[in-house]
Amino acid sequence: MVKSFAKTMVVLTLTLGAVASQATVLLIDGIEADAQSATERPKSGTTMANVEKTFGSPTQRHEAVGQPPITRWDYPTFSVYFENDRVIHAVAKR
Repeated sequence: MVKSFAKTMVVLTLTLGAVASQATVLLIDGIEADAQSATERPKSGTTMANVEKTFGSPTQRHEAVGQPPITRWDYPTFSVYFENDRVIHAVAKR
């Protein structure tokens, strides 16, 4: 009985320790994601002209690729992807 209780306590301690360490990692990941989402970026559907008006000229413009044409503009803290002349996604840089 004592051996069984001791084994149960060891398993319980290891399990709780593993759960606690995972929670710490999740918390750190959550903070990092919050910092990225705080970066102001263009919204989907915004035109190229309005992006440039609001955020200024990009540091680099990549040529359109594929059909429909997908274009990428790079800014210091984010990149913007366009389909034709409309924003489809804006991604914060790490």
